[in-house]
Amino acid sequence: MSRFAQLAFTEGVQAHQKAHGSHRAYRRALEGPAEGDRLGPGERAFIAERDSFYIATVSESGWPYIQHRGGPPGFLRVLDDRTLGFADFRGNRQYITRGNLDHDDRVSLFLMDYANQVRLKVLGRARVIEGDLSLAEAGYPARVERAVSIRVEGFDWNCPQHIPQLFSRDAVGHALGHLRDRVAELERENARLRAGE
Repeated sequence: MSRFAQLAFTEGVQAHQKAHGSHRAYRRALEGPAEGDRLGPGERAFIAERDSFYIATVSESGWPYIQHRGGPPGFLRVLDDRTLGFADFRGNRQYITRGNLDHDDRVSLFLMDYANQVRLKVLGRARVIEGDLSLAEAGYPARVERAVSIRVEGFDWNCPQHIPQLFSRDAVGHALGHLRDRVAELERENARLRAGE
């Protein structure tokens, strides 16, 4: 987290940390080397399981913009311990994120695991490769327009406080399928018992 803190904990942020009593808790995070954080096994596994993330960029006029990106689990790939990449699928064709990256390559990613109430934040620099289909997902029915690689500068895991616990439709359907099977089995057993078998 040292590089993440060095980038995110500006003088203004540190002033608020001091004013609200959290500066001592975060002070050590600022003391590490000024090189990018490296993604370890925990980060790699977490990223490989995600089927979506949020990406933030900044416009030429200074307005922040956040966009959701989705795909099959693992479509955001760890290319090496400092690089992420994903196939950029065709969407609503507003190209706000794409346009913002022409003037400022800095991005912030939020990767959420709502079911387990876990969040990974990533700061990095994006590079866009138009027409590159190398990160396309086989069998995924989306048109790939480009590849995006992100050089990781820093990352931070957040606490679960205030993250709502949500489950995907597939996970709920799977759990309900097991419950339906069990209820059907119990109903058959109940019917046999009532029949005196």
